Amino acid sequence: MTSQRGTPFVKPMQSSPSVSPIQRRHTLPASEVRPLNTQDAISVFEIEREAFISVSGECPLHLDEVRHFLTLCPELSMGWFEEGRLVAFIIGSLWDQERLEMDALTLHKPRGSTVHIHVLAVHRTFRQQGKGPILMWRYLQYLRCLPYVRRAVLMCEDFLVPFYRKSGFRSLGRCAITVANLTFTEMWYPISGHAYMRRNSEAIRFPQGLTVHPPLSGPPTLSQPLPQTEESSEGSDV
Repeated sequence: MTSQRGTPFVKPMQSSPSVSPIQRRHTLPASEVRPLNTQDAISVFEIEREAFISVSGECPLHLDEVRHFLTLCPELSMGWFEEGRLVAFIIGSLWDQERLEMDALTLHKPRGSTVHIHVLAVHRTFRQQGKGPILMWRYLQYLRCLPYVRRAVLMCEDFLVPFYRKSGFRSLGRCAITVANLTFTEMWYPISGHAYMRRNSEAIRFPQGLTVHPPLSGPPTLSQPLPQTEESSEGSDV
């Protein structure tokens, strides 16, 4: 006997006022946040490769792995688009152990209650603008609406620990995973307040000009006034 996870109620999108063909010059929203899909994989990998290869020489996810996770669990990804162009993204999957192991790099555990955040990256043109911390904040709020998620974990190089601490992550110590000669710190974030967030999701609104599209079977859109972030922290975007 299998059990199917429940998903929160998705509030229908309000229809926009009709616009005449003469007035409709731009069909893409100025800014939107939505789950990624396999069609976004190449854009994702290009941003990731540029962000990581120059710093550590390794990519968290190769192109086939990006496609793998966007096929299995696209609802655990989030992309920030400016006029249709991907400028920042997060990719995650589910994990079912207390600590990360090598298998966590390639596996998605559908019965897990921990979201493993594989990668956060920002396009080089849009760094130093606070987009990394803002996108992470939105992603963590989004996870609060998934009833089966209890926490989020990630691994990062030591120089990125202060960046993630500013987003509320706590250190678990040295990660068991090593890649080539790289070692990592494992960090976690408690996901709580599920019932409160679901109950109040309809009262939450996005800032003007930012459109968010949830996955078809996923949680409702989330928004609160944007948190204040230090521009300097964007230098640690990954």
